[in-house]
Amino acid sequence: MPARPGLLKLWRILALLLVVGISLAIFFLPSEYTERLQALGYPGLFLIALISYATVFLPAPAALIVFSMGAHLPPLGVALAAGSGAALGELTGYLAGFSGQAAIENTAAYQRMVGWMQRNGPLTVFTLAAIPNPVVDLSGIAAGALRMPLPKFLFFCWLGQVLKMFVIASAGAGVFRLPYFSE
Repeated sequence: MPARPGLLKLWRILALLLVVGISLAIFFLPSEYTERLQALGYPGLFLIALISYATVFLPAPAALIVFSMGAHLPPLGVALAAGSGAALGELTGYLAGFSGQAAIENTAAYQRMVGWMQRNGPLTVFTLAAIPNPVVDLSGIAAGALRMPLPKFLFFCWLGQVLKMFVIASAGAGVFRLPYFSE
């Protein structure tokens, strides 16, 4: 079966190129597109979160948009739309890890993440997805590199993202105040 390792290598290279291309395209996306998507309600919010979370280590505005949409739409609906988009957006990190070409493999932070993922991958993915932080990308990269089953990764990432988005949308609705989001 010599063709199989070559095919896997090809898929890994394609996954890496896809991640890099998506991240660059999103980073340079004009802000008018975000405003147009916001006007679409839940489907637009899903797409904004998908696009925002598809970047790997580059900042994107999804949390602020979720906060503002929470003032106009029911927080649970906002959380489900944005959390679902965000979880699917995290696939870029997973693909980067799956590609085996992650440039961060030799960093201490990545090695620590791999240790956490090996001890309790689902809890690590859920926890890092549930709190606003850029380290969630590392959990996706580690999950892909360690070959965590994709449905398992997506499920726990989705749970964490929906919880986080619900808290942010609820703050936007005035249910409570969050530091950095409230006036």
